[in-house]
Order: sequence, then C-alpha cells, then structure tokens
Amino acid sequence: MSWFTRKDKGIQTPTEFKREAPDGLWYQCPSCKKALHTREHRLFAYTCSSCNYHEKIGSQEYFELLFDQSRYTELDPMLSSGDPLNFTDTKKYTDRVLATEHKTGLKDAVRAAYGDMNGMPITIAAMDFSFIGGSMGSVVGEKISRAIDHSLKTGIPFLMISRSGGARMMEAGFSLMQMAKTSARLALLSEAKIPYISLLTDPTTGGVTASFAMLGDFNIAEPGALIGFAGPRVIKETIGKDLPKGFQSADFVLDHGFLDFIVDRKDMKDKLSALLGMLKK
Repeated sequence: MSWFTRKDKGIQTPTEFKREAPDGLWYQCPSCKKALHTREHRLFAYTCSSCNYHEKIGSQEYFELLFDQSRYTELDPMLSSGDPLNFTDTKKYTDRVLATEHKTGLKDAVRAAYGDMNGMPITIAAMDFSFIGGSMGSVVGEKISRAIDHSLKTGIPFLMISRSGGARMMEAGFSLMQMAKTSARLALLSEAKIPYISLLTDPTTGGVTASFAMLGDFNIAEPGALIGFAGPRVIKETIGKDLPKGFQSADFVLDHGFLDFIVDRKDMKDKLSALLGMLKK
C-alpha cells in the first residue's frame, strides 16, 4: 500500500503561483552536459568541476582571477577604433564597431591593466573574443604596445592573454602592421630583460599566433586550447589529407615543442607567481 494516494491526475498550479528559475542561475557544461550552479562554476575559475572543461571567458574574468582582490588600474580604457579605409561589407565598419561596443560594453578586443598578483606587480593585457572574434586591429596593437611600454617604464613583468581569430579584415594592412609593431615592442622588453609570459587560450589563431602570442619568454596554454595559424578545416582542404588526432590542440602543440607547459586555470595565479618569483632570484 502506497503512503500517498493522488486524488487528481496531474498537478494543477494556478498561473500566479508558478515560479521559474532566474536566468543565469545555472550553467550547463557544453562538454559533459552537467548542470552547475553559476556560483560553483565561478568558484572553480569558470571550469567544469566534473570534466574540467575550460569555459571561454573575457578580460574582466581574467582580471578578477589574477589580480589581488580584483583590484587593478586599467590602461587607456577609452581607446576605440576608427575607420581609415571606409570599409563596408554587409554593414559599415563604424556601425559594426558601435553595435559591438553596445552589445559587449567593451571599446575593442583587448583590455590592459596593472596591479598586484600574489603581491607581485604585473601588467596584464587580455583579449576578448566577444568583440568581433577577438580580431586584431589598430587599437588592439596600440593598446598592447602601450601596455608593454608601461612594463618598460616600471620594470615589471608583462603577461599577454591571447584569444583571437587573427587579423581584422576590415582594417586590412593596418591590421597586419600590428604584428610588426607589437613584435618590435616585445624586442625592447627582451633587451631590458623584463619577463614576458604569453598565455594562449581557446582559440588563438591567425596573425596573433604569428606574432606576439608565440614570442614569450614562456609560452603557456590552457587545457584544450586550439592553437594554430590556419584552422584545421582549411589545412585539411589544402593538403587533401586527414589530420592527426588532436591536431592544433594545446597538448599537440606542447608535444611538438611550441609550448613550455599547460596550466589549469584554477592553478594559474599561483603557478604564474611561482614562475615570476624564480625569475627574480
């Protein structure tokens, strides 16, 4: 005999008593499909507590994770793109930039700031994929160059967090010039013997990979990051052959000598601090 007997079929709840879970309360991992409370997801540095999938995050989240008490001073926050070529595709470039600024709350695809990381001063530049695919235009190159200049002026280490689809086609040659510009600035950093750590996240491709992202004194990556110049589909169609398993993944790139190590985001702050601490000795 059952403990309870249902008198009416179904559960009838008046509309005014129905309640829905607020948006943003839960996060579903795209890899293992496990549902996590957003508070737990944030506690695990935006990684899945079940399968360790690293969610794509932006500059704000990285700044909060790496800077002590999330305190930092942003460099050149109001720098924004012009339109030197009067470029138009399906819409004007200026309209696209304004629409993306309104949607994301960002001025361009990179933000730079300085502060302390476990008590050690550091300058960090972090890219935002949500701003036109993290593409590198003239503002991205200029802000990274100014962040490097700040490290040169103060003598503190520089950390570059890359997440980009490559050069911004709407700026054509102006975009490609940023590869040489940022590389030249990094050469000055090397001459001054100031440490430069390059963190490659998912995805890092195109002109970003071909310039500052691979020029670090230490090149490191997050687990599962896609790293390469052209995408795997383009390469496969070009050479007409199937690609090795895991091609262009962080593990593949590490095995072929292009990375120094892979670091879990949850351990990143402590490992970066330990690395910089060893360099000071």
